Amino acid sequence: MEILSKDIESLPSDVLDLYKKFIDRSDFFPIHADSETIHFLVSDNEGARKAALLALKTKRKARFKFIDKETLLKTAEDFSYIFDEEISMDMDKSLENMEGYDILSGVSEDAPVVRLVNQLIMNAIRTGASDIHVEGTERNLIVRYRIDGRLKTIKTLDKGLQDFIVARIKVMANMDVAETRRPQDGRINIQFGTKVIDIRVSTIPTSVGEKVVLRLLQRSEAILNLSALGLDEKRMSVLKRLLRSPNGIILVTGPTGSGKTTTLYASIYEIRDESINIVTIEDPIEYRIDGIAQVQVNTAIGVTFAQAIRSFLRQDPDVILVGEIRDEETAEAAIQASLTGHLVLTTLHTSDAPTAVARLVDMNIEPFLISSSLLLVIGQRLVRKICPKCKKMIHVEEELGHLFAQRGVRLKSYYKGQGCEECLGTGYKGRTGIFEFLVIDDDIRKLIMKKPSSAQIKALARQKGMKSMFVHGLELIKKGITTPEEVITATAQN
Repeated sequence: MEILSKDIESLPSDVLDLYKKFIDRSDFFPIHADSETIHFLVSDNEGARKAALLALKTKRKARFKFIDKETLLKTAEDFSYIFDEEISMDMDKSLENMEGYDILSGVSEDAPVVRLVNQLIMNAIRTGASDIHVEGTERNLIVRYRIDGRLKTIKTLDKGLQDFIVARIKVMANMDVAETRRPQDGRINIQFGTKVIDIRVSTIPTSVGEKVVLRLLQRSEAILNLSALGLDEKRMSVLKRLLRSPNGIILVTGPTGSGKTTTLYASIYEIRDESINIVTIEDPIEYRIDGIAQVQVNTAIGVTFAQAIRSFLRQDPDVILVGEIRDEETAEAAIQASLTGHLVLTTLHTSDAPTAVARLVDMNIEPFLISSSLLLVIGQRLVRKICPKCKKMIHVEEELGHLFAQRGVRLKSYYKGQGCEECLGTGYKGRTGIFEFLVIDDDIRKLIMKKPSSAQIKALARQKGMKSMFVHGLELIKKGITTPEEVITATAQN
């Protein structure tokens, strides 16, 4: 029986309404219905029982096709939009009925606020959004998604819904619903089809009510994989080789939102093995990984990056992941760990790879410690990828051509997305990384001993073949993967 989207999209309303009332729909899915029969995909006997019950209640016969659960969940995920409802209008009309509504017991399928919040989360997952922003203005409530690094307004709701939506999200995240005067943090774990999503929730009080930001983190091996980062073959080979080092530091640099944490986790996934003891100290823990000891920073009880690293050394670790080097104490602890036979993976906020060395020197770390512990410094940024559905070759505008000419590059034409339904009119779909790899060899070690400036390190590294992020970006432009505007924006300070 072939699955046709037009059959699923034309399911009768009585079938859809009844299907949505089942609390657990993970083992059966209706794909076609007429006046006499409903055809279902089912994964087991329990799913078949539910399907038969649904058919009986609608006075139809049930036909089953047994498939594996993962395929069924993937199908349900692909067609989940069919079960969306225009809830906001219902809520606007029913606001007066929500007086006295107990948000703490808001688990009923009939509660409009529950359905609206669920829909906002599901739509964000479907569109590939990384964050959901729910914020009030003087007149209304705005919902924005961050898609490929850019915020986009998705819904404008009635201002009266703000307290209900914020309270519902707080309940889901095990936060204090009654506390509205101070910032709070929480976490939600949900499953959406085949996807397992960790949602980090943050609220802050503002002059127009509480603002909520939900960060969506997918626990997917496809995402946390070196091949998904955008590294070319040569850089991939260098990173894989150095990840097998018995000791030393691999440092990932870049501003907030440049994908540093994803690179660290992808590296961990690459070397993860039952024979290797991997421990992490993070603030906050972004991805939960089985088989790895992950520790959350908690300064209130003395669990800092530096203190945790010292504690880890008594746990016989092979690899230590440090979320970020923020101060001299953490830097010293990480370097000491690397010098005593441990591989340390960590991040640092700098504009490029060569600047990281100068930054460590500024932290009063002795140059001989830096030179003897550092293996590799990775500088990175994220750029949006051109939507393949609406990609077209265009000629370079004069102003853009001038910007590249200033960097010694003649650019005549490039690919650009024209905007379509697939990319929500942006011309971009997804993101990839642009990188620079500063491999610490003997020559660079000798230079570090002299406390060099970042410009001196950069000059020597380029003599030895280091390609900058701008050069990597140019390669992606020529391949039709990204646009000149994206590369210029990402490497403006590089």
